[in-house]
Amino acid sequence: MRRTARLLLALAAALAVPAAASAAGRPVVVELFTSQSCSSCPPAEALLAELAREGADLLPLAFHVTYWNHLSWRDTYSLPAATARQQTYAARLGDQVYTPQAVIDGRLGLVGSEAGAVRGAIARASGAAVAEAPVALAREGGNLVVRLGAGSGAGSVTLVGFDPSHVTAVPRGENAGRTITQANVVRSLRDIGRWTGAAQTLTAALPQGAAAAVIVQAADGRILGAARL
Repeated sequence: MRRTARLLLALAAALAVPAAASAAGRPVVVELFTSQSCSSCPPAEALLAELAREGADLLPLAFHVTYWNHLSWRDTYSLPAATARQQTYAARLGDQVYTPQAVIDGRLGLVGSEAGAVRGAIARASGAAVAEAPVALAREGGNLVVRLGAGSGAGSVTLVGFDPSHVTAVPRGENAGRTITQANVVRSLRDIGRWTGAAQTLTAALPQGAAAAVIVQAADGRILGAARL
């Protein structure tokens, strides 16, 4: 009887884990800073697309920056918020702003087209990924309900809207004549609150984009929690 009760409790705990969570309780967040005008970026975009197909243990997101737009082609998905986010990382990591740059779990920046280095960094981050801020998401009408569990630490709660896939023909600039397949293209980005270690529920309008994700991030860039809808 006791063994049956333990099995039922274990099953209930397993079912309570959000579908987007990894074995450690959250996915590893992979942020690619890219541009349709950057001739070095298509290989990084292709790598991000591979990562996007590899399951819920990863949250790969493509942030299209604006600083290439002064050339003869304006990136159709460029966002000032993406440029600002990369500049914040550059200040934290003591790095330059460049494309393609991959930032792994908010703590390590490297060239986004170097597949071996990116995958190695993801593997190391996966071993250390812990959901210090447990996150579960649900859609209710036109809103997104964000349930944050209790934990230690504090951080911002960022809502990301993204499109799973786009194919873009680029007629001008460094990639003139190329057709680029892009995955998990970020369409909107905004802070919706702060997590201070206590369990809480936030409600926000669904973001622009076909899919949504939430990232809880400490002031030093460390990812405390993440989930996708």
